[in-house]
Amino acid sequence: MDALSTVLEATRLNSVVYSQLPLSAPWGLDIVQDENSQFWRLVSGKCTVGSPDGRIIEMTEGDLVFVPNGSAHWIADSATSLRMPSPEFVKARRAGIPVFNTGGNATVLIAGHFEFDYKPLHPFLKDLPAIIHIRQYVTENQLLIKQVTQLMLHEINNEGPGSILMLKCLSEMMFINIIRAYLDQAAPQSGFLSALNNPGISKALKLMQDSPQNDWTLSSLASEIGMSRSVFFNQFKKLVHETPLSYLTNWRIRQAQKLLITDKSNISIIAAKVGYQSEGAFNRIFKSKTGQTPAVYRRSKVSQ
Repeated sequence: MDALSTVLEATRLNSVVYSQLPLSAPWGLDIVQDENSQFWRLVSGKCTVGSPDGRIIEMTEGDLVFVPNGSAHWIADSATSLRMPSPEFVKARRAGIPVFNTGGNATVLIAGHFEFDYKPLHPFLKDLPAIIHIRQYVTENQLLIKQVTQLMLHEINNEGPGSILMLKCLSEMMFINIIRAYLDQAAPQSGFLSALNNPGISKALKLMQDSPQNDWTLSSLASEIGMSRSVFFNQFKKLVHETPLSYLTNWRIRQAQKLLITDKSNISIIAAKVGYQSEGAFNRIFKSKTGQTPAVYRRSKVSQ
């Protein structure tokens, strides 16, 4: 399995498509800070997005805006339109109260979000810009977003057996293609995603992620990928924004979180599976990273 797939599996990506939103001008939404990644896909009409860094993004039909870290932003038919706080909009829709149906120029959006079960977020998400605008449909990955959206619209408008699961799977495909289209469009020179395009660093990531139980050291990892210790350390830190052994520790704890919920083995066995022969050392590191001992963490998740 490739490194990014392993990350997404470990962080338990879960996608939710809200619905197709038909909106009549004037309309506007203030989106509050949220812990989930969000996306807006403009199906028809026009809209404007105010990014977290103050930029104004004019969307045209087919464009997609992705907010990786749930930053506060706004979306409206025009920058001058009055905006409703998103919690009020959601509450009104759930209550069946018509909102933004004044008969003005129509805009249709598909909106949704991506959830990640495990905190803190993986570096690949933290490294992404506050907002990503996918604005052209030239590359294969960009065209795939268009095709996935068409399938989403079909499921939304023609609900049938399995539609909920179908939309979930389609939105997870959407997430992967957003990341791929971003790489096509931006070609980032640093950050976790850029590390995936570096053969040596990508191989090191895969080694740690596939075999966290191994007694990895800086020297053994560098030897496996054919680099000197210093070159490996410096390249890894530059691209991933943390040291190799720091990344390994964080990855082991994420894996442990998953196993404590899904594997009924004793904690000492879980510890060994993620690279700690001493249960005491595992307990200390786990608590320093999560604020809870492994036993307390397991009980809290099982009781939910």
